[in-house]
Amino acid sequence: MIHELRYGNTNTYLISCNDGYLMFDTDWAGTFQRMCQALGEIKVKLSEVKYLLISHFHPDHMGLAGELMEQGVRVLVLESQLSHIHDADSVFEKDKRTIYKPMQDDEIQPLSFEKSREFLQSIGIEGFILSTPGHSDDSISLLLDSGDVFVGDLYPLYELEVHEEVDVQESWNRILECKPKRIFYGHAKTAILKDCLSENKEIDSVSITPELNRLVKKIMRYVDKGMHVDKISAKLKLDKMFVEDVCRMYLTHPNVSVQGILDRIEIKDK
Repeated sequence: MIHELRYGNTNTYLISCNDGYLMFDTDWAGTFQRMCQALGEIKVKLSEVKYLLISHFHPDHMGLAGELMEQGVRVLVLESQLSHIHDADSVFEKDKRTIYKPMQDDEIQPLSFEKSREFLQSIGIEGFILSTPGHSDDSISLLLDSGDVFVGDLYPLYELEVHEEVDVQESWNRILECKPKRIFYGHAKTAILKDCLSENKEIDSVSITPELNRLVKKIMRYVDKGMHVDKISAKLKLDKMFVEDVCRMYLTHPNVSVQGILDRIEIKDK
């Protein structure tokens, strides 16, 4: 059983295991109460969340790890992630309005990729964890034998035509070798594989008007403040789907420009 939780701007997933759930990713620090409310809406108790697996240690994916750790959740950290678990600490330290609890190094549970299947099997999950760099060096993906794959911020398949990074291409090749059926993204909607593969298309650049430029920049600033998509769309009186697309492109593409965001939205909708 897989549940998707939306209580911020990052998709969080719950995967059933023997004694409760494994959580894949969290959201920004300061969203703990909203997360608890989202759990309540699907009738899951916080005490049923036994494990946390983080796709990569950017602030919008690991912000609640320290608080969950205090609640007894075991945080699984892969070998490629060990040197990155405090990468986001400095980001939260600058935000005096947000309560952030850093992870305690001596309480994490290190896990090797080689032993990941064995560990997951011990908690009732059939699958394994794969190193999938591209968005970041510490990015990992969870591949279930059912064909369900959780990739965090690995750039979506339909965007591969604009990404020349070797790491991104190789990560997707390793995933595709396992014949996945569904892709669960960190900021995009869940995709059925046959629907998210696209033919190569020539990219037409979207024309940016001064008003569109201003709106996209405003959305980007509100995302930096941790504002939820619903609140942004209401505040700016914009279509929610457009705001979601801008947020996703901004959060998954470091240093992306306004033109880059709009070009990627254009590719998505072709």
